[in-house]
Amino acid sequence: MALKEAYLIVDIGTGNARVAVCAIDGEILSIKRENVHYETDSNYEDSIFFNPEELWGQIIKLSKEALAESGEVQINAITATSQREGIVITDKDGDSLLGMPNIDHRGRKWEPSLKDKDLVYNLSGRYPTSLFSAFKLVGVREVYPELFEKIKCFMSISDWIQFKFSGIECYEHSQASETLLYDVENKAWSSDLLAQFNLSTEILPELKDAGTILGSIKPDVAQEFGINPQAVVVVGGGDTQLAIRSMEPSANDVVIVSGTTTPIIKIVDAYEKDSEQRTWTSRHIDANNFILEANAGVTGLNYQRLKEIFYPNEGYDVIEKELEDATYSQCVASLGSLIADEEEPLTKGGFIFNAPVSHQLTRGSFVFAILWDIACSIYENYKFLGAVSPHHESYIWACGGGVESRKLRQFIANLFGKSIKIRDTFRQASVLGAVFLCNDALGIKNVSPELLEEIHPQDHEEFEKLYQEWKNARKTFKQVAH
Repeated sequence: MALKEAYLIVDIGTGNARVAVCAIDGEILSIKRENVHYETDSNYEDSIFFNPEELWGQIIKLSKEALAESGEVQINAITATSQREGIVITDKDGDSLLGMPNIDHRGRKWEPSLKDKDLVYNLSGRYPTSLFSAFKLVGVREVYPELFEKIKCFMSISDWIQFKFSGIECYEHSQASETLLYDVENKAWSSDLLAQFNLSTEILPELKDAGTILGSIKPDVAQEFGINPQAVVVVGGGDTQLAIRSMEPSANDVVIVSGTTTPIIKIVDAYEKDSEQRTWTSRHIDANNFILEANAGVTGLNYQRLKEIFYPNEGYDVIEKELEDATYSQCVASLGSLIADEEEPLTKGGFIFNAPVSHQLTRGSFVFAILWDIACSIYENYKFLGAVSPHHESYIWACGGGVESRKLRQFIANLFGKSIKIRDTFRQASVLGAVFLCNDALGIKNVSPELLEEIHPQDHEEFEKLYQEWKNARKTFKQVAH
């Protein structure tokens, strides 16, 4: 019997590491996951890191488990996708020195010393903060100069994984967009941006296009994983861009990617910037398009952590059932989501409900409030996106794990006054986007995703009033923070 042709896909999010084995038609044969292990560094106010070799060990373990569960397969290609602002630094021997995830802010102390923030925004497409890679490198240089001296190269996490498989260093364009060292409009590293951070071109690997063949799998790695030694390594990309790809949106469509964070994306064919510097512009994973973005911050992570408190042993189906009995009057939340025009993130959050505590208040009331907070944050950021690049379509695409919640889908439709469209790829959007890229690289025709559901808006005007109440609650928490 012929082996089933398949791809090995590594996906490193903020919260967990996943390895999937997928058939070339997009069927997920197996998917395994574990939490990424993070540590804090007390030499900074707000720093978190991971051991790259420990993460690589997790990838080996998860890959072997996924391959064992997948049956008789032949792996033709391997690719990776990851959180977009995370990086790994390596030395001249190819050893991995340090991993810094997107939630690492070791460079925050040096943000005020950046001389020309307008130049950085105009070239990099994003207002410079410690979220982005250049400040992580500055943080290493200022506190660990001996470690910094050892750096030969830095890569995004997905590019580093591909380096571990192939031995070839590169930086893919959608990932390079997150470094503050890359000229997004001209699709190239920028000497002007490097000068702003006093960084050398020597630590920059070659730029590569997503969906191209990087090289062959290293023989020792093929043997370690027990896979086809003829397998090729395909250049992947940022998890948001791959998720978008699996939805197959059209130019000028808006896509909500509801994951650990919630980017609200518009696909544009020209480099667009916000005169007030509230939005981001990045390269997409195709040759010519850009993505214009506002981001609602750690929405999905909030939901996941509060589920662990209120529903530690129940599935999302139980939550959805209990949400049916909750109402807007019982509880309002504001939990630190980002709004594009706020200079500082909300660092204090919580729930507002009537005192004394009502007998009607249930755990479902709190989760209802969390989902409403997420929906309002998405809507608020969407309005800033529309101010930069108007969106006239009557629908919006949505994908990612957060969209599993039917209540959240309906909230978003009601607020936007637009229908929300879901493809059958929405649950594992970034993994299936990676399948599309592998097919592109190998010249295999992709199976188009199908429309799974369209959620139509209800009572839009009433929801606008409720949205104003949420804004007032958010103001309360902003005052508490100050």
